[in-house]
Amino acid sequence: MESAFAVLAEPHRRAILSMLSSSERSVGELMHHLRLPQPSVSKHLKVLRDGGFVESRVEAQRRVYRLNPRPLQEIDAWLLPFRRFWSRHVDALEQQLERMEENSSVKGKKRHGKP
Repeated sequence: MESAFAVLAEPHRRAILSMLSSSERSVGELMHHLRLPQPSVSKHLKVLRDGGFVESRVEAQRRVYRLNPRPLQEIDAWLLPFRRFWSRHVDALEQQLERMEENSSVKGKKRHGKP
């Protein structure tokens, strides 16, 4: 089985997951949106299914796919320490930008003779 990151490294698979995040889709709908032939879409769906990212059910003559969020939750948990790291830096940047904006507005008022 491929790692979750290897599965998600392929852009078409990420596109499929994005589409499935809003609603269930048939292979035909995925083909139409991705503009890929059926064998290519089926290949990507197999990799996603083997990785646990999607589940399918049969509906009449077609197979309908839906997102399984469990593997994405595992990736999200793995990313948590990195998110904390970046969050501190983004918070510091936000504070710096606010200080710059305050200084800019104070200088603008002084230039125009406003107290």
